[in-house]
Amino acid sequence: MAGCVARRALAVGSRWWARSLTGARGPRPLCVAGGAGAFPPAAAATTRRHLSSRNRPEGKVLETVGVFEVPKQNGKYETGQLFLHSVFGYRGVVLFPWQARLYDRDVASAAPEKAENPAGHGSKEVKGKTHTYYQVLIDARDCPHISQRSQTEAVTFLANHDDSRALYAIPGLDYVSHEDILPYTSTDQVPIQHELFERFLLYDQTKAPPFVARETLRAWQEKNHPWLELSDVHRETTENIRVTVIPFYMGMREAQNSHVYWWRYCIRLENLDSDVVQLRERHWRIFSLSGTLETVRGRGVVGREPVLSKEQPAFQYSSHVSLQASSGHMWGTFRFERPDGSHFDVRIPPFSLESNKDEKTPPSGLHW
Repeated sequence: MAGCVARRALAVGSRWWARSLTGARGPRPLCVAGGAGAFPPAAAATTRRHLSSRNRPEGKVLETVGVFEVPKQNGKYETGQLFLHSVFGYRGVVLFPWQARLYDRDVASAAPEKAENPAGHGSKEVKGKTHTYYQVLIDARDCPHISQRSQTEAVTFLANHDDSRALYAIPGLDYVSHEDILPYTSTDQVPIQHELFERFLLYDQTKAPPFVARETLRAWQEKNHPWLELSDVHRETTENIRVTVIPFYMGMREAQNSHVYWWRYCIRLENLDSDVVQLRERHWRIFSLSGTLETVRGRGVVGREPVLSKEQPAFQYSSHVSLQASSGHMWGTFRFERPDGSHFDVRIPPFSLESNKDEKTPPSGLHW
């Protein structure tokens, strides 16, 4: 994997990333083509002769912002690890890891298919396996360049306010799978621009990585884990379009003498083929423990109809759902269109909506 990544450039909007091949076993600088003032003055521009690319925007100078490390095949990355996202191309820093159960329906199961379940859709028995995800901060300088491919304000919560309808968002937070991380090091004491970076992390040159968690980060994680922590990840591929779903329980609100339970779900669409396709419609079925079954159809997702191509193969977004019951589940399809006008449906893997039974109070959000 390391050798392959070392020889490709990642497009991030109008910004380009590359590795300098300074030797078979030598250091490989992480470089970026940015505008004036986009990066620290100390960033080295002398490597441009090693980083020529016919696809690089004319007039852009590649500047070194760090040195790539070998991705970890085993183990996990620690708090403070700098990384480049292998799909969306943004710079980020690891806050802390989460252990999730990954239910991959692409993995063949020896168990026979079950009969139709009460919710009305067929299901295979899929065994979950432990997989590492990370809560990360995204560099604010990269957010404008990935906004067409990924929602950077994907982490929302219900704050402890009287307004039962209000949802609050924390910009620049994301959940990243272990295999999406391309780790790098930097000599910059503030390599990531985000309002929470220096609140959460402290530079310590004696540590590796040299950014350690402040007490504010530990307290924030402990206080807000009910709505931050992911537990299950669901994945399924149809006609080379892979759909990954991560649901999160956000909390319960009282409204008009009844309880309303809220979840958010993050969805990533990936085109594993070279053919261009465009998402046109969504079709959801939402089953509640109260016995209701709701059908939702609509154009695109979050007001967009994203195109998935070889150059931009993935799109990520988040949305929300509420039930008047403490649990339920969702499933459905996305309808895609090919260049010749033909359509095909891509399955959304069924996933559970479960509430945290032991939650006593609503999440508190960002309070210090």
